[in-house]
Amino acid sequence: MMRINEVRELDNTELDKELGEQERGLMNLRFRKATLQLTNTNELKTARRTIARIKTVLRERAITSGLETESPASDEAAETAPVSDTDNATENEGE
Repeated sequence: MMRINEVRELDNTELDKELGEQERGLMNLRFRKATLQLTNTNELKTARRTIARIKTVLRERAITSGLETESPASDEAAETAPVSDTDNATENEGE
């Protein structure tokens, strides 16, 4: 089981590799459970939570990198040209 601090120490390529390994391990655990060879069913929960931690850190990093690349000029352009509901209503009338 990987703790969240251990997951955050890894870089993205290591996280992708670890995610693949954990998903393969979860699949093997499911097969072992189906064939009644799995004695400790708590391993399934642990594997799922580790996968969730890895995906969470990857998503956090994707969001923060997206925020860092946004420019203030694009925010101003979006604010000056609001789309009203009446514009969408007239477009949908022809359908």
